Amino acid sequence: MTCAHCADAEQLFNRRRARRELRSYRRKGPGRSTRLLIEALGTAQTAGRSLLDIGGGVGAIQHALAEAGASEITSADASQAYVDASRSEAERRGYRERARYHVGDFIEMAEELPVADIVTLDRVLCCYPDMPHLVEASAAKAGRLYGLVFPRRRWPVRAAFRLLNLLEALRRHSFRVFLHDPDEIELAVRAAGFERANRATTFVWQVAVYARI
Repeated sequence: MTCAHCADAEQLFNRRRARRELRSYRRKGPGRSTRLLIEALGTAQTAGRSLLDIGGGVGAIQHALAEAGASEITSADASQAYVDASRSEAERRGYRERARYHVGDFIEMAEELPVADIVTLDRVLCCYPDMPHLVEASAAKAGRLYGLVFPRRRWPVRAAFRLLNLLEALRRHSFRVFLHDPDEIELAVRAAGFERANRATTFVWQVAVYARI
C-alpha cells in the first residue's frame, strides 16, 4: 500500500481487531448484512464458480462460498491482519488449497488479480474515496455476479459517519469513511455492464447483487 489513507486503514483494521472479529464470527457466524449478501448470491448456484472477495475481512463470504463448492477463492484486502485471519480459518475449514491471498490497495493490485465468476465488496465502498474508480476496476473482474454492501444515506448514518471521521481526525489519522450516493453507485455499476438482480436493506446497510448483462 502506498497511500496514507490505506496505511491508516491497516492501523485501524489491525491484528487485535481481526482476532476479535474472528472469535465473534466463529461464535455467531456472519453479521446480518453479510448473511443477506451470501443469501442473495445463492450459495446453491456457486458450486464450481470462482470468487474474488475484495476487502473481505475475516473471510465470512469466502468461507460460505467455499463450503457451497466454489472452485477457487481469491481474497484481496488492505490489512495483513485480516488476510492472516481469513487464511487461518480457511486452513481450519480444510479448503486452504483452493484459496489465494493478496495484501494491498485493490486498485494498485487489480491487474494482477484474476477475473472471477463472482466479485464481492462487503462494506468496502465506504472505505474508499474514489468510488467510481473502485466500482469500475472491481466490476471489470466479475464475469457473472457482482455483490455489494454499502451504507444507506439516512440521517443517523450521516451523523455516525461524521463522528467517526471526527475521531479519526483527532487521532491525526488520514483514514476516513465515505457516504457515497447510492444512485451514483447504481449508475457506476450499470455503466460497467450489470443490472440489479437482488436488493435488501438493514437499518444501516444496503445489500445489492448485480448480474452481468
